[in-house]
Amino acid sequence: MFTDSKHGARLPYSVVLCGSERVPTVPGTRWFVWGLRLQLERSIGLIGLTFVAVGGVLGSGWLFAPLLAAEQAGPAAVLAWVIGAFAVLLLAMTFAEVTAILPVAGGLARIPYFSHGNVVAAIMGWTAWIGYAVMAPIEVSIMLNYLGPQFPWAFGANSTRDAIVLSPYGVGLVVLMMAVMTVINAFGVAFFARVNTSLTWFKIVLPIVVGVILIASRFDASNFSDHGGFAPFGLSGVFAAVTTGGVVFAFIGFRHAIDMAGETKNPQVTIPIALVLALTICAAIYLLLQVAFIGALDKQELANGWKGITFSHDGGPLAAIAQTLALLWLVSVIVGGAIISPFGSALVATGSNGRLVMALANNGFFGATLKKLSPRGVPLYALLLNLAVGTVAVIALPFHQLVALNSSAITLSLASGPLALLALRRLAPNQERWFRLPAAPVLAGLAFIFATLIVYWSGWDTLQSLGLAMGVGVVFFVWRHRSTGLQGLELRGAGWLLPYIAAIGLVSAFGQFEGSGDIPLGWDMAILAAVSVMLLVFAVRVRISREKFRQRHHMSLATADPPPQDIQ
Repeated sequence: MFTDSKHGARLPYSVVLCGSERVPTVPGTRWFVWGLRLQLERSIGLIGLTFVAVGGVLGSGWLFAPLLAAEQAGPAAVLAWVIGAFAVLLLAMTFAEVTAILPVAGGLARIPYFSHGNVVAAIMGWTAWIGYAVMAPIEVSIMLNYLGPQFPWAFGANSTRDAIVLSPYGVGLVVLMMAVMTVINAFGVAFFARVNTSLTWFKIVLPIVVGVILIASRFDASNFSDHGGFAPFGLSGVFAAVTTGGVVFAFIGFRHAIDMAGETKNPQVTIPIALVLALTICAAIYLLLQVAFIGALDKQELANGWKGITFSHDGGPLAAIAQTLALLWLVSVIVGGAIISPFGSALVATGSNGRLVMALANNGFFGATLKKLSPRGVPLYALLLNLAVGTVAVIALPFHQLVALNSSAITLSLASGPLALLALRRLAPNQERWFRLPAAPVLAGLAFIFATLIVYWSGWDTLQSLGLAMGVGVVFFVWRHRSTGLQGLELRGAGWLLPYIAAIGLVSAFGQFEGSGDIPLGWDMAILAAVSVMLLVFAVRVRISREKFRQRHHMSLATADPPPQDIQ
């Protein structure tokens, strides 16, 4: 707080550190000083933040998710969507309470810094950043793939619908599209939010229209009871749909709303409501599409059972069904959605990753240049770094490796939500919270177990990529702190992390998800659940001190407006 000498009153100024000077910034006043560490502009409201989360969840996956889930669980796939939505909502609610207290940009990287120190924040942030950095190239490549007939020169001779191979011209086109997304984000968060909201309205309306039209055109209720019954593969099939069927991974795009928390209006209220709204909307859409898909299948398509369903249409199974129903206009709409949906997801990922780099810079992982904001209040240097890294990735790595790296690198960072919640309950017990997770020890514990299982379900092959990416990050982090040695590393707060990663790796190597299979299904998840609970208890004990938390909380450059109350 500052005191106004003219009026003798304490004003809700926030402090922006610039070298050795303290620059008061009055809310509502914009400071156009290039290169200073300006405050992020809080321009995203409830609808904008909800659509950021919805845009992250509703990517191109909705075109294939109904088929993948039905292959694993049959008609009981509808239960898989309910289970998956509830589990991810539980995880999201831990972030809702934490980000309401700490509405900081790049939350997946920044939040652990306030609860467990720079080592945990570095590892969580680095892995999330690697995954985010390849997200835009993946989605743009998928979008270009659907435009294949218009750009045949963009693909190699051996490129297929499932194994994309770009030609040099295709690589150039992908880079150009990523540059466009960077420019959109560079115009400011308000402009980004408007563009994303427009795209997301389309992404919401289109699958609803597709689902309703398919149900109205052909709905065979017997498909839910014939061909092996409602649950032909039992409860194990339902959980297989949640895991390998892609249900849970369809929902984890909610994380983008967390990374935009530093630019959210009234974050204490907006963030929890936005997360609940986004996941509810997306769950309803996925359920609608699943019911429509199962009901629209004809007897011939189910002749070989649920695992024998095949479609060859370039637009995916929904477009194939629409074509068999002679709904050619709907086929065009679905293909159009297959182009716009990945563009919207790539746009959101580009914006989120800029905030993640800024958060890593604030943590000391990257240099100070990357936390500077442009006159429009966006981390431009961070956006440019991500464009460069994305360009290198799309040139150097084949498409399937980009996908594996993306899925492996992001999953681990989700464990920081329940962990930080329980730590902050002890670090800031008396701070006012608009949203408090009820029965926090139990529900946060369940959320932490679920986050652990998400990592495990991604598979042994994927976890090997994760381990390699984490190793590179650790080497880089140690090199950055070479001048201070171990003195600058907050190792105590990371005491739980190495055994946690080792436990997941060992169970994965001998488990049922791409491992050797020596550990029976059920026992693998029970072991990880027990280990997760023990390490969660230990991790809460090795949190940073309350005094250190208080200092970091008040020095944060992405505080709420007005500034948060003093920590008691």
